[in-house]
Amino acid sequence: MALALSACATSQDPATRTDGINDPYESQNRAIHRFNKGLDKNLVRPVSKGYAAVLPVEIRDRVNDFSENLSMPGVAVNSLLQGDLRGAGLATTRFLMNTTIGLAGFIDAASELNIPEHDTDFGETLAVWGVGEGAYIELPIFGPSTQRDAVGFVTDFFTNPLTFATIDTSPEQYIPPTARAGSWLNTRDKISGTIDSILYDSADSYAQSRSVYLQNRRFELDGGGGAEEDPYLDPYAE
Repeated sequence: MALALSACATSQDPATRTDGINDPYESQNRAIHRFNKGLDKNLVRPVSKGYAAVLPVEIRDRVNDFSENLSMPGVAVNSLLQGDLRGAGLATTRFLMNTTIGLAGFIDAASELNIPEHDTDFGETLAVWGVGEGAYIELPIFGPSTQRDAVGFVTDFFTNPLTFATIDTSPEQYIPPTARAGSWLNTRDKISGTIDSILYDSADSYAQSRSVYLQNRRFELDGGGGAEEDPYLDPYAE
């Protein structure tokens, strides 16, 4: 299903590509961007500040660790789909260690024991399989993406075994999305300066956020391009 949906990612008219950006749906994207910007200004930004004011940073960081741990089974699955056995082993080891001695993931015990972090997603899996990134699109609420990453975003929900372990088991089914929301709010507050400068200080916040997202994502999928440090910051990343 994912491969069928992503087929459109390789069929865009080359004439729509300008300066490495394929954005044939710019008018629709800008309308969604205006909605997202209004949502951030009136809800997400003030709620994130309230979240940071109410909870100490130590607790907020523990929620981030817990949310990240919940994603590890999906990371392991995607690593296997990419043929990355080392990555699958790292994700599995981190999940098992943080879930047990890390108290369900609230403590990053794996990092304390020098087990490297590992992260990937189905968008990267599609890239490894040779699927093109397709057109740039902005998703309601979730922000900048591409056709390939949008397919990956949806598919990641189903490739994480925990999705099926918690489905229809109230109240456990609400734990992952609640943890993810807390993680997003914490991240939004931590990099508020960067996000605010892009959304509210730039002359064209749509073009700026599009550029930042694409540069960061391409850098990430290219393995860093040999650089020592990622020079880009994705304002919508977790």
